[in-house]
Amino acid sequence: MQKVFDCSVDTDLLTGMRLAKVALQRNELVVLPTDTVYGIAADAFSPTGVKALLDAKGRTAQSPPPVLIGNLDTLNALADFVPQVARKLAETFWPGALTMILKAQPALTWELGETKGTVALRMPDHKIALALLAETGPLAVSSANLTGEPAATTCQQAFDYLGDSVEVFLDAGNSPKGEASTIVDLTGITEKEVDGEIVTEGKVRIVRMGALKKAKLKTVIGDLLADDK
Repeated sequence: MQKVFDCSVDTDLLTGMRLAKVALQRNELVVLPTDTVYGIAADAFSPTGVKALLDAKGRTAQSPPPVLIGNLDTLNALADFVPQVARKLAETFWPGALTMILKAQPALTWELGETKGTVALRMPDHKIALALLAETGPLAVSSANLTGEPAATTCQQAFDYLGDSVEVFLDAGNSPKGEASTIVDLTGITEKEVDGEIVTEGKVRIVRMGALKKAKLKTVIGDLLADDK
């Protein structure tokens, strides 16, 4: 059975997208292109799928995967508290190479791993990824590699790492950025109203420096960005 689908060929794209959606509904895994690196994806609300993703990479529940979303509205549905600085970052850098860690909605029925009540969210800047997300809803996605190995920037690299674990590979050529997303933690941010205005306290901390550089973050959020990285 064909596993790899060339997204530059219309028939392959249509078939690959259809089979990817079916695979995710069956708690199976899909490799998809993003603007940063290739990702291995599972239905974010499927404990079986998420466990399969972690097993495929050689990870445990102590390393929960981020969640890719297809629009800004989903940010409000998945995060319990979205401070103004998070909205500003999303409006500026989404879709794009920024992952934001926020406090998760407590009512969500998912098992991403040991998240400590948080969720890492990103809206990718890639038409194939966004098209799939529009069909499936939020996806748990981690870089398509084995733990400790370099991230895959081509579908062939992802296949070499994960060929036996993944049902469908969507091949869209080389990753545009070729570098993982930058991850920032906003769980330390609080807001309060003073004289009718919202005052933000706390710092945005860089957890992992990636394709989006510190200088660009600084231009948007200024002194709210911690200087520890």
